[in-house]
Amino acid sequence: MTPHISPPRTATVAHAWGLLESLTDPEIPVVTLRELGILRDVREGAAGLEVVITPTYSGCPAMGQIEDDVKALLQANGLQGRVVTQLAPAWTTDWMTEVAKDKLRAYGIAPPHACASQASGSANVVQFAARSAKPEVVHCPQCGSANTTETSHFGSTACKALYRCLACMEPFDYFKPY
Repeated sequence: MTPHISPPRTATVAHAWGLLESLTDPEIPVVTLRELGILRDVREGAAGLEVVITPTYSGCPAMGQIEDDVKALLQANGLQGRVVTQLAPAWTTDWMTEVAKDKLRAYGIAPPHACASQASGSANVVQFAARSAKPEVVHCPQCGSANTTETSHFGSTACKALYRCLACMEPFDYFKPY
C-alpha cells in the first residue's frame, strides 16, 4: 500500500493552516477543529483558498457557525477563501486526536471510545447491536470511576449522551463514537 503523499504547500496555504490551527469548536471551545478532525484540508482553488470541513454528523447545527468562523478568520488576515463541506468519507470520532480526547476529559466530557476495528480499520456500523449485548464502560471524567450509567441517549448536543457517575454523583456528557 502506497502512503498518501500531500502535495507541497504554498506559503499562502501554510499561512492559512497556521491560522486555522487555533480555531476552536463553537460548542466545545477547548478543542480545535483540527484536533476534532473537522478541518480536513486547505488548498488553492480557482477563486482563492478552499478550506475543507466535514461535519461531525448530518445536520450538525454548529456547521454554519464553523463556516462563518473560518471565513471571518481568513478575511481578518487578508486571505480570500471559501469553505467546502465534504460529506464523504463521513466523519468519525476516530479522527479525533489524543490531545482532543485529553482536552474533552479535562473539560468534563468523557471522550469517545474507538469506532474502527484495530485489525481491519473498518468502522463499527453495528454500534447499537453491540451495545445491547454488552454495554460499553464510560469512565467519569471527574473522578475516573467506571460506575456510570446513561441517563439519556442525547446530552447537551445530539453527538453526546448524558451520563451520571454513581461514585461521585456528577452528571457528564459522553461524546458518542461515530
